[in-house]
Amino acid sequence: MNWLTGSTSGGGQQAPAVLGVLPAADPDPGDQAPELAATKPKTLPLGARLYIAAMCLAACYCLQLAFQTWQPELRLSLLLYVVVAVISSGMKVRPPGVAGNISVNFVFTLFGLLEFQLAETLAFAAIGAAAQTLWQSRRNRNLHLAFNVACVVVTVSASAFIFSLHLFLHWSEGPLIRLTLAATVYFVINTLSVSIMIALAERHPIQNVWRQFYSWLFSYYLLGASLAEMVHLSVVQLGWTFAVAFLPMLYVIFRSYRLYFSKLQQERLHAESMASLHVRTIEALAMAIEAKDECTHEHLRRVQVYSLAVARHLNLDKDQMQALHAASILHDIGKLAVPDYIISKPGKLTPEEFEKMKVHTVVGAAILEQVGFPAVPPIVRSHHERWDGTGYPDGLQGEQIPIGARILTAVDCLDALATDRQYRRALPLDEAMGYIAGLAGKQFDPRVVAVLEKHYLEFEAATRATPLRATKLDKTFVVSRGDAPAAGFEKHSEAKTTQTASPQTFVDSIVSARQEVQTILEITHDLSASLRLEETLSVVAQRLRQLVPFDCIAVYIREGGVLIPKYVNGDNSRVFASLAIPVGEGLSGWVVENQKPIINGNPSVEPGYLNNASKFSLLSAALSVPLGEGTDELSGALTLYHTERDSYSRDHLRVLLAVTPRISRAIESALRLQYAQRQASTDELTTLPNARGFYLHLQENLAQPNTQTGCFALLVCDLDEFKYINDSFGHLTGNDLLKRAALILQNNCREADYVARLGGDEFVLIFPGARREELEPRINNLDRLIRQACQDLCGEDCVGLSVGIACYPEDGSDPDNLLSHADHDMYREKRARKNAGKSLTLFKVS
Repeated sequence: MNWLTGSTSGGGQQAPAVLGVLPAADPDPGDQAPELAATKPKTLPLGARLYIAAMCLAACYCLQLAFQTWQPELRLSLLLYVVVAVISSGMKVRPPGVAGNISVNFVFTLFGLLEFQLAETLAFAAIGAAAQTLWQSRRNRNLHLAFNVACVVVTVSASAFIFSLHLFLHWSEGPLIRLTLAATVYFVINTLSVSIMIALAERHPIQNVWRQFYSWLFSYYLLGASLAEMVHLSVVQLGWTFAVAFLPMLYVIFRSYRLYFSKLQQERLHAESMASLHVRTIEALAMAIEAKDECTHEHLRRVQVYSLAVARHLNLDKDQMQALHAASILHDIGKLAVPDYIISKPGKLTPEEFEKMKVHTVVGAAILEQVGFPAVPPIVRSHHERWDGTGYPDGLQGEQIPIGARILTAVDCLDALATDRQYRRALPLDEAMGYIAGLAGKQFDPRVVAVLEKHYLEFEAATRATPLRATKLDKTFVVSRGDAPAAGFEKHSEAKTTQTASPQTFVDSIVSARQEVQTILEITHDLSASLRLEETLSVVAQRLRQLVPFDCIAVYIREGGVLIPKYVNGDNSRVFASLAIPVGEGLSGWVVENQKPIINGNPSVEPGYLNNASKFSLLSAALSVPLGEGTDELSGALTLYHTERDSYSRDHLRVLLAVTPRISRAIESALRLQYAQRQASTDELTTLPNARGFYLHLQENLAQPNTQTGCFALLVCDLDEFKYINDSFGHLTGNDLLKRAALILQNNCREADYVARLGGDEFVLIFPGARREELEPRINNLDRLIRQACQDLCGEDCVGLSVGIACYPEDGSDPDNLLSHADHDMYREKRARKNAGKSLTLFKVS
């Protein structure tokens, strides 16, 4: 048996995994075992090099002992057997399904123990091993040659020692028994030596290497011993030339077996090809299912690689491994029975939604039972069971849960934590593993968690090195034939477009299509739940970005002959927010006037956008569509701006046209509500906010106090002797005085101040950041101006201003307390002035 040559001297086992240690020719790399090929060191470890050195020393000692007793005798038969040894080294057959070869050379090696001296047998056995190594090893031949020759010398020497023992001398079958014992020793030493070499090189347990590669060879060694004995008896009876006559017969047997095994191998490869086709079909189906869940298809590969790696560390048998392989791909096939809105929900599930989600385990198992996977359905059904028995659907616990399901649930949870999902961001892999480890013995099998915790970094590296197969498809799927559907096209603008298609996997296409539908549904749902205009348009911008890229969004509403921006967000938002675009002018104005969209328009043509040298923008493309479809009065434009030229396609236009009717209706509803609220909150006489508007404003002010000062002053004002004006000059004059008073209060307040009419002759003011001691000059000025207005209107100085003050937070923390405090303060001041006979004197802040 040779190391790194792809064959053995007597049914030897190929060990291609070790080829990664010392680069050499590997005639059949596809036969390598996955367990031993997971990690290939780039250099031969020191232990392996020392082992080679030890084997070489042992071989030298054996050669010294053999040649000390050698009596040289040049015989033609010896030369013939040297030639036969070299030729037979290349006569190998490979049984189907076995990663190894059976060589004819072994028979002649055992025959040499019967016919020749030990030194001669060692010579042609070593020559055969050297020839085999040099034929198949193209690089680093020295180490290969040294180990293989040394291994053969030690092995043959040990076999010769057993054969030379004086055992069974009085039995007629004694030579055959001793030869059988020698073949057994040959098998043990040869296979064990190569197993140790592979184990040291690949860092795998020796017993695993031997059991996987060489345990099946023993029967062929026994067969070789029988053939060697048959040839020996024939030579004894018929002469050594019979061995020459035996060669064609042996070659015919070799060719017959080779053709037979080749035919079996072809059938095996065909079966494997069909099985591979089935696996790829399953993977494609599974990726489509994962696309329904909007998870990356890397989820499948990670779960598959992790699961099978854990299973190998737990020594699962072949049938369990195959079942786990299929289950790791198809464990979520039952999600076909779960509605999309539940699977893709970005937040937590309701109890009712969770009940519906749980059926995917039962449905998935039922589907796979119909396919005929006998061991897979129990794994799929139980992959959400928990170690403590609190899982679903059957409440299994501990060892009751199939081992494949226990592996799958831990791996699936680890991947879910370590990848982005629609309901949360991914955790770092180390944190995710720590979370899983914390649930060992509760949710997960402790043995499975222990393997994961020890090897998860190794598994992750293997995952990244094992990409999932995916077919590259064009996202646009352009078909040249077909002019129009039978029902014709919907009529809208003929706009130019430049469409750049980027290659996508078919899974990405499925995800993209589902995301589009899901986002449109979410926009519809959010718009129906939104009433305020600002909130409505903010929702539109947030959702729309998932479907159509933009760097700035602007919603223009027509008011008379101009477009007013009602919502702007993104780059240059301040510039766009200040525009007033005449209908028919610029990009958005043209869209509104003609009711047609524009694709990849020039943002710089918007009137007022770049006519100022201080205004500069990198925006280069615009997509604008008209608003108002499905509404009674709304007219406007939704315009998206992008920094890259020709960045919008007809596919983007299609999506935008699909959502604009919903957006238009939502905007119209929000505008109507805004108008109704404004009407309900406005005093008709003075156009100031009324009592309702005041309460709403005060509640918002208390909910979000001034971040700089954290305080404000509330003033309740009353016009003294206002009844005298109504009684003496009439209500029309009184109304005119109220209008003038309201205008005075508005014009003499800061922009941040708030003025409202509570009712009758009472007004209320809110001064953010003001304190009581700062108000006297302002109040006296307002009193003076109102007195002057009364003098101008009635010719008499008969009306003054009484004011009550409440400061937040000193005098109250809610609207009722503040208003009550200010009202009491005003009437107290009014009574004090009346008692003092100073109802018309200036107000003094006490």
